[in-house]
Amino acid sequence: MAPVSAVVEVTRGPLVESRHEVSVAVVDAGGRLRARTGDPRLVAYARSAAKPFQALPLVEDGAADGLGVTTAEVAVCCGSHNAEDRHLEAVRSILRRAGADEGALACGPHPPLGVAAARVLAERGREPDRIHNNCSGKHAGMLALARAHGWSLAGYQRPEHPVQERVLRSIARWCEVDADGIQTAVDGCGLPTFALSLAALAGAYARLAAAHRRGEDAPARVVGAMLQHPEYVGGTDRLCTELMRAAGGRIFAKVGAEGVYCAGVPGAELGIALKVHDGAWRAAEPALLATLSALQLLSREEAGALERFAEPAVLNTRGEPVGVVRARVALEAAAA
Repeated sequence: MAPVSAVVEVTRGPLVESRHEVSVAVVDAGGRLRARTGDPRLVAYARSAAKPFQALPLVEDGAADGLGVTTAEVAVCCGSHNAEDRHLEAVRSILRRAGADEGALACGPHPPLGVAAARVLAERGREPDRIHNNCSGKHAGMLALARAHGWSLAGYQRPEHPVQERVLRSIARWCEVDADGIQTAVDGCGLPTFALSLAALAGAYARLAAAHRRGEDAPARVVGAMLQHPEYVGGTDRLCTELMRAAGGRIFAKVGAEGVYCAGVPGAELGIALKVHDGAWRAAEPALLATLSALQLLSREEAGALERFAEPAVLNTRGEPVGVVRARVALEAAAA
């Protein structure tokens, strides 16, 4: 593996207490590696960073138009949401359009990602349901795709179901890899997840960014939904949401589990994919923002608005700051 030259350091007082190694690939829409750190060939499961490409068939196949799925609802299909009220309402709306109920969702329940949403649920004395799963929007979109095609809703999460076969073709197309060569496993929400090199995943984001800029219908609508309604992609106090707001439509971004983060930059025709080697969530956000800064894709004002994500404080149990999480990313230009 190539030497690692990106690290996220976690300090406590004057000492660095922990270090998280990171690999980054920056690829253009033509598939050329433009910059790197660590190993751009590193293969990792895309996890939720694949969601925009999993949502594309909903628009491309006419299901969104046929069922009246709104722009905000397309955004929640791309999102890993906080389970705030607006997210739950959007997912329920998609389910109604698909003629399904919450019991049709194949994802399991987990506490809301949103701190406030989790607190409200606990105060009401309720246990989380399937709809509170951060992936319930993606699942609802797949049920809508099945309904529009006349496919069975049952088993839509299984690799052999036409929904997942259609999604796999979408992933392969945008990553420019052979579908038969994509290794899959079961994601946390029960759907297939895809093992891809960082370079392939960054290339997919670059091509999606370029297609959006050219105004191609489905890419423009999916990316446009994320940019118009970033609050449905993550939610309150989430980097995906705040980055898209701060950048004013110049960057779209999506987190994945286990330290994956991706971004597309339509104006620069670039895609970025990174993986924190040990999967630490706390390192992924600083790593992404340090990468964007190294590429000079954020203004000083934009970077300032995102500072709490770039260098989050380490707190003790009294809520007192005792350290900081800080990324050090040095990108190497790739050979022409």
